[in-house]
Amino acid sequence: MAEKGQYIYEWPRPMVTVDAVIFKRSQGKISLLLINRKNTPYIGHWAIPGGFVEMDEELEDAAARELAEETNLKGIDLEQMHTFGKVGRDPRGRQITIAFIGFTDENNANIKAGDDAAQAKWFDIDDLPQNMAFDHDEVAKFAIERLKEKYDR
Repeated sequence: MAEKGQYIYEWPRPMVTVDAVIFKRSQGKISLLLINRKNTPYIGHWAIPGGFVEMDEELEDAAARELAEETNLKGIDLEQMHTFGKVGRDPRGRQITIAFIGFTDENNANIKAGDDAAQAKWFDIDDLPQNMAFDHDEVAKFAIERLKEKYDR
């Protein structure tokens, strides 16, 4: 039996990440929070805030941590939304992400880029940037459809 922190697998394993899909309602409009990546891969592309899960970290805690590190946004209730794992979604290797969805309003919407984000910005869901990093176009589309189903925008 392996001790804690010791791994005995002889085969490749996928990377696990989390993404925080955060919507803001303001003056009848809905916006999606995105970051502009300052590191490879996809440097300069817009992306949903997120990153790698630490070994002893719960998934929801990882999503909240990444959201705070990259955007300085805290106190958002997160709900697990969907898992995305299409082969080839990350050029660094096999990667699976668990996407969480959250909502805020103008009272908790002040953002500031940090960690590996060059910028953090709210985008109207009807005017999102093209060619987002990874498969985040698909993740955003999925979340927007879920939002419309749930709240009949």
